[in-house]
Amino acid sequence: MVNYIVLKNYVTLLFEKMGCPTADAEIVADLLVAAELRGIPSHGIMRVKDYFQMVEAHRINTNPKVKIVHETPSTATVDGDNALGPIAGKFSMQVAIEKAKVAGTGWVATRNSNHYGIAGYYSMMALQHDMVGISMTNANPLVVPTYSVSKYLGTNPIAVALPTMNQPPLVADFATTPIARGKLAIMGKKGIKAPLGLVQDAKGNPTDDPDTLLTGGAILPLGGDIIHGGHKGYCMTALVDIFSSVFSGANFGPFVPPQVAYLPLLEKSVGDGLGHFFGAMRVDAFRPADEFKQKMDEWIDTFRNAKSGENQPPVVIPGYPERINEAKLTKEGIALIPQVLTDLNEVADKLGVEHLNV
Repeated sequence: MVNYIVLKNYVTLLFEKMGCPTADAEIVADLLVAAELRGIPSHGIMRVKDYFQMVEAHRINTNPKVKIVHETPSTATVDGDNALGPIAGKFSMQVAIEKAKVAGTGWVATRNSNHYGIAGYYSMMALQHDMVGISMTNANPLVVPTYSVSKYLGTNPIAVALPTMNQPPLVADFATTPIARGKLAIMGKKGIKAPLGLVQDAKGNPTDDPDTLLTGGAILPLGGDIIHGGHKGYCMTALVDIFSSVFSGANFGPFVPPQVAYLPLLEKSVGDGLGHFFGAMRVDAFRPADEFKQKMDEWIDTFRNAKSGENQPPVVIPGYPERINEAKLTKEGIALIPQVLTDLNEVADKLGVEHLNV
């Protein structure tokens, strides 16, 4: 078990050694450790190796000049200058919040960025301002449209965070697919099979191989096949892709650049890098903030008391499992799976840093 502060400091050091300014290294480390604490290791420390290999391949800029390239009082377009995703992402969400303070809502489309970690990290930034936070991103194409074997979409997550009065904030953070690439990678590292209905093989047949992406397979849309609503999941994934790319000028769909160094860059580009979309909404732009937050408390109380089905657990409020996990791991420490620790040590060796003491 590793104390989260110790882990954060160690990861900060690694990114400093990669060439990031200290402030940027701290942002990336904070996000990756936040993912671990919230029980989302697929977007946590295992990403250090991915990010390092992208930096090593000169496919990420560790000294970016992230900037606004177009704006109105309530909107902006941000160019991430090929930064690590968390750097462009945090900058963009802060712009959305500042615009919402003045205009009531703020909307930011971001291009020329990279993998930005957990979407909820950004949406939750709005909570302290009594705002609703919204965050979404497209991702490298691993997902098939309904009926297809062509990988044209990413796992394209969306997160929405809503402030409350006495209850913990409601935070919905989810991929618009039944599983994310990182979670498949964790299954592969642990040597366990993927449940059927999540992925298909290269011919479009159901498979339980978590490593099917390496042999031409793909992730299905949320819902799986059309009988189970996969066409609706396809629509959700497509909309996130459009908001993240067409508004900002980033690449869309099959043209989103790979976020792992072992895949070559695509021959064709229709935009700049990977794209995100952020929103911040002042709740007092719609009704008094206390009224809104009290009503959110009432909503949560109502749904928490919904009757469970036979032999089923209690209804879960979005964000509750992550909050419980965060409280537990903040106190007890974070357990890194052996393969992730091996990967971390490999990065440390290449950067001339001592291994993490666990």
